[in-house]
Amino acid sequence: MRRQLFTDDHEAYRSTVREFVAREVTPHYERWEAERLIDRSVWEAAGKSGLIGLAIPEEYGGAGERDYRYRVVVAEEMARVAASALGLSFGLQDDILLPYFLNLSTEEQKQRWLPGMADGSLIAAIAMTEPGAGSDLQGIRTSAVRDGADWILNGQKTFITSGINADLVIVAARTDPAAGSRGFSLLVVERGMPGFERGRKLMKVGLHAQDTAELSFTDVRVPGRNLLGREGNGLIHLMEHLPQERLSIAVAAITSARAALQWTLDYTFSRTAFGRAVGDFQHTRFALAEMDTEVDVTEAYIDKAVLALNAGELTAVEAAKAKWWASEMQKRVIDQCVQLHGGYGYMLEYPIGRAYIDARVQTIYGGTTEIMKEIIGRDLAASATAVPPAERG
Repeated sequence: MRRQLFTDDHEAYRSTVREFVAREVTPHYERWEAERLIDRSVWEAAGKSGLIGLAIPEEYGGAGERDYRYRVVVAEEMARVAASALGLSFGLQDDILLPYFLNLSTEEQKQRWLPGMADGSLIAAIAMTEPGAGSDLQGIRTSAVRDGADWILNGQKTFITSGINADLVIVAARTDPAAGSRGFSLLVVERGMPGFERGRKLMKVGLHAQDTAELSFTDVRVPGRNLLGREGNGLIHLMEHLPQERLSIAVAAITSARAALQWTLDYTFSRTAFGRAVGDFQHTRFALAEMDTEVDVTEAYIDKAVLALNAGELTAVEAAKAKWWASEMQKRVIDQCVQLHGGYGYMLEYPIGRAYIDARVQTIYGGTTEIMKEIIGRDLAASATAVPPAERG
């Protein structure tokens, strides 16, 4: 089945991305993994090459291109060389953080922050998760109180991707304890603000090059002009942007699974056992056939979701389906690919080994598989109860 998602323009862009990866990523990636930190210079190189900030309007230094298919191309090319940590870091910046700045910021904020996000000189992060509050965002304890025109911010956050490198951190904080779900706001904390400290660079199972940190805020004075969006609408703003975040994770999952399958095809038909290629054994062929089918079917749904996002029609439920299914499929497929590589699959010098450890978190962050199923289940329950009993049969 011929894939219909991309046009000639997207394939021309792919050539640019592939050249960038060969020049700026592959020669340095193992060192980044060992140091557990990606060089800031690659962000600036990505800005110059148009790999990040494409959606930023031209007046702020971007290309004004919101077609999400270009982001899919970047994800595919990162997955092809098992550079998941960098691919997901770019995804955090462009797919998750940038929409907040594009959709919620004032003109003054856009002028301050968007040019740096376009040229790679400003790296952003979002701080939602706390030691005692994960998927339940209403459990957030980080607080901010008014002091004149400013906010005084106190609290702790953990598992913050790009927490070490970040110049801008969108912090979800409780600003009105009496207002329930309407009592949260988003504040942008900038590098160098007194009281803003970075804690441990966390040791993770996978995605070693991607810095993940603990952050603390002790009487941080945040200017009132750094309120992002409307005061009290923090949770609403987070919910509004979750569909694209979850699609981004689904895209990372399908591109990683597709790359792993290709590496496994190459390996099994080049390695011999008992006098013939490993891929010529019936069990291997059946396993490859099953994985190829899973990847193709999942890819078709993800492609449909990408086009829905472009059209402004992707729903939270559709994104939840894409996220949980694609990430669980990614785990299954890559695990089987490791098995077909034999002992070499357990070696990090092979891309499949790195893909294996990098994949595990996909079903956890951005909302666990269980949370995704709950979202879908609630929607189904609401639809069922909206139909009178006499009409259900």
